[in-house]
Amino acid sequence: MIEYIRGEIVELNPALMVMECSGIGYNINISLTTYSAFNGCSEGKVFVYEVIREDAHLLYGFATGEERELFLLLITVSGVGPNTARMILSSIPPAELMDIIASGDDISLTSVKGIGSKTAQRILVDLKGKVKTIAAVAGERRQRIPGDRSEVAEGAVAALVMLGFQKAASQKAVTSILKKTPMAVVEQVIKDALKIL
Repeated sequence: MIEYIRGEIVELNPALMVMECSGIGYNINISLTTYSAFNGCSEGKVFVYEVIREDAHLLYGFATGEERELFLLLITVSGVGPNTARMILSSIPPAELMDIIASGDDISLTSVKGIGSKTAQRILVDLKGKVKTIAAVAGERRQRIPGDRSEVAEGAVAALVMLGFQKAASQKAVTSILKKTPMAVVEQVIKDALKIL
């Protein structure tokens, strides 16, 4: 299973991106939300979901892990396939979609092309409790990691955990360091954290 692809964005349009990584061009289906996140970028990191069928091998890409989690939840609902889930995520931003599902707002869901009232009701019933978990994790991650330094923070925490430190203590140390020196690179954050832990 491919977790993500990082590379050069060779082509980008509202439904598709071609990303080159190590000389291989990956054709990735994307939502408008992901398109907006990468519009104007020459390179990036895309979270991926693979669909392997007899007649096709498809990749779906997402700007954030939360968007991918929502996509994975949506395709568990009867009558919602990958393209329908992508259409929903193109029409409604992930944070707004979580609020819609949590509040049971079927009218907003039926405004999406191809979503009738029965499908909207199934989405609301099947996912109501599940999106609260994603929202809590996303909120915790946003609270834990300052600004847009999430990649630096996640890399530093992962390295510290591999070195044998507890995850909670590592996160606390990394957050503290990034508050004091927000532009620190991963290597410096790890070095500073080793002094604290």
